[in-house]
Amino acid sequence: METLELKLIKKAQRGDRMAFRQLVMEHSERVFRLAWRLMGSEDAANDVVQDSFLKAWTRLDQFDYRAQFSTWLHRITVNTAMDALRKQSSRSKYEAPELEREPMGERSACPAETADLRKQMQVAMKSLTEVERAALMLRHFEGHSIAEISALLKINGSATKQAIFRAVRKMRETLTPLTEQEGYSQ
Repeated sequence: METLELKLIKKAQRGDRMAFRQLVMEHSERVFRLAWRLMGSEDAANDVVQDSFLKAWTRLDQFDYRAQFSTWLHRITVNTAMDALRKQSSRSKYEAPELEREPMGERSACPAETADLRKQMQVAMKSLTEVERAALMLRHFEGHSIAEISALLKINGSATKQAIFRAVRKMRETLTPLTEQEGYSQ
């Protein structure tokens, strides 16, 4: 039995724009959240989302059904964000997302509420490479497995684990002085 999504993909591959539009509507919120976490700003995330869906439309004939459509779309989004981050790193600095809210008004799971901690988080995020930032966000915020992250970032499992480990270590190193200074316990 063919799922609705599979039918939409097949129609879109034959050039049906309305079918692709339905796929966009179904996946846009999750793609935006991923882009927002990787990029650090709503405007940059919107650009990545737009570019990602454009790439998905133009490369839809390359979707071969070996992976889920959402995984394929996430790979495009991660690659688009990584390209944008590389370009951005030479021009400006990363802005960490606001910690008091998630995009689209959702409440963040992070309990941080002080301006100092938000600033420290921005400093910590700036210390991460693009791969470390992507691996950390995909693992701890998007809930992807190591295998999924490896596929999305096109690196092996060991490199994925190392990127996550380095990202967490850098975050801890940057945030530890603040937490000790303010009397927070770990």
